[in-house]
Amino acid sequence: MRQRHSDHHPSGKPHRRDHRKPLGDRHPGGERSVKARPRHSARRGEGLAVLYGWHTVKAALENPQRRFHRLLATENAVRRLNEDNVRFPIAPTLVGAEDITAITGAQAVHQGVYAEADPLPSPELEDIAPGGIVLVLDQITDPHNVGAILRSAAAFGIKAVVTTERHSPEATGVLAKAASGALEYVPIATVVNLARALDELRDLNTLLVGLDSAGEADLTAMALSAPLALVIGAEGKGLRHLTRTRCDAVARLALPGRITSLNVSNAAAIALYIATTKLATPA
Repeated sequence: MRQRHSDHHPSGKPHRRDHRKPLGDRHPGGERSVKARPRHSARRGEGLAVLYGWHTVKAALENPQRRFHRLLATENAVRRLNEDNVRFPIAPTLVGAEDITAITGAQAVHQGVYAEADPLPSPELEDIAPGGIVLVLDQITDPHNVGAILRSAAAFGIKAVVTTERHSPEATGVLAKAASGALEYVPIATVVNLARALDELRDLNTLLVGLDSAGEADLTAMALSAPLALVIGAEGKGLRHLTRTRCDAVARLALPGRITSLNVSNAAAIALYIATTKLATPA
């Protein structure tokens, strides 16, 4: 059940007042400014998804599947959210920008909004919408890269991203910011064993195409069909042996310039463009 704005914290206890910087007016939710509790890092071990940045938090607030525990915002951010007719599942607590910076760290671009929420559920592979394209990430560990890949996946309407429980970043903090709201639009299926997950996708009639600079065929020249899984390895290491052997084919991106390798997130975006264009064009 969605919670309405109230003068109290969802636990029923009133928010602490911030006597350092009192506010004369209340915002529509009824919360006054409070001093944010300082944290050492935006990546936490409490099982919560840490979300900050305008597009990230706004998309999460608009996602009815999100369950929020804490929402901090500046007066300006609350005003902008109200202007965009965003409903608050919990009442936001008004804070200063410096209070959010104390939580996220000075390097984080939070744009006046910060939230803590439960992680979104991981779908089973058989529950992913049939047809279309799935992205499979083979031990890509950099959260900036995974977030950028998710953003491209949302732009191209990808059905899901498959990743592993180990050797992959959590869907929180830096990754969520880099995804720019894509966490709310692209399901992330987390699996224990990637090789077995690829076998399961094949059993679901999915064509498995690995991407590697040493691939035997140019992706633009390959015959592709849906459902399709594009399997991408980490920069430097590429696809692991067990992953490569599970693929029906391994393709490369034929680049005309002097540099023949790309950042993994850029390579993923180009591969998605090629694949979606080919699938949309009648044979």
